[in-house]
Amino acid sequence: MTPAFRRPPSALLVSLLMLVALAACGAAPRHRPMAPVTQTAPRFDDAKPVDWPGRTPHAYAVHGIDISRWNTGIDWPVAQAAGVSFAFIKATEGGDHIDPEFRYHWAEARRAGVPRGAYHFWYHCRGGAEQADWFIRNVPREAGALPPVLDLEWPRSRNCPQRPDGAHVRREARIFLDRLEAHYGQRPIIYTTPDFYKDTGIGDLRAEFWLRAVADHPSSVYPGQGWTFWQHTGTGRIEGIPGTVDINAFRGSPAAWAGWLSSRRQ
Repeated sequence: MTPAFRRPPSALLVSLLMLVALAACGAAPRHRPMAPVTQTAPRFDDAKPVDWPGRTPHAYAVHGIDISRWNTGIDWPVAQAAGVSFAFIKATEGGDHIDPEFRYHWAEARRAGVPRGAYHFWYHCRGGAEQADWFIRNVPREAGALPPVLDLEWPRSRNCPQRPDGAHVRREARIFLDRLEAHYGQRPIIYTTPDFYKDTGIGDLRAEFWLRAVADHPSSVYPGQGWTFWQHTGTGRIEGIPGTVDINAFRGSPAAWAGWLSSRRQ
C-alpha cells in the first residue's frame, strides 16, 4: 500500500491560517460545475467533401456530433478540443432495443463536460405510447441533459417495411412527444430526412427540428421550415474519434448557443 502523503509543518500551518481567514469572512470554499466549453473554430475534415452550392456549414460557429454503437473509442477531451460542443447519443429503437454503447457514451460525454442528449429511432410497427415508455425506461431523467430527440425516418428494417400515411405518423409521434415532455420537462427535438419530411407533413408537429441535408443548405432542402440543428455530413472526420462520424451545426452564434443551453437544459 502506498503511504499517505504528509504535508510538512509549514504547509500545514499555511492551510490552517487560510481556513481561519475564510471562516472569519463567513466564506467557505465551494466547488462549482464548469461551464461547457464551446469551441468556435472547429478543426473538422470530411471523407467525402461537398462543393456546397449555398451557405456552407462553415458559416456556423457551433458544431457537435451524433453517435451510436458504430462510434467507439472516442477520446472525448480530444474531440471537444477539436470542436465538438455537443453530442446526441442513440439510446433506443422501437419498443425493445437499446443501443449497447449508450450507457458508456452517456457517462463518458458527461465526464468530459460535453453537453449531450439521447435519441430514439422510430419503429413504424409499434405505437407511440409503447416507444415512449421504452425510452423513458432506459434514459435517465438527468439535470443538465439536452432535450431528448425523436428520429423519424422511413424504415430500413426488413422486419418492419411499413410506410404509414402522414396522418398516422403525426398522430403517433404526438403521443411520443407529449409523453416525453411530461416526463423529462423538455419538448423533444425531431430529427428527420428530406423524403420523410416531404411524405408525411411532420413539419406541422410542435417541436424544434434537426434536419439532415448533406448536399445543400436546409433552407433549400426544407423550404420555409425552421430548424435548430443541421446534420451536414455523415462522413466527418474529427480528431479523437476513430473513423467517420455525423457532424451537426447549431443555428446560431456562440452567444445564442449559450442562451439555448440555459433555456433548454433542466
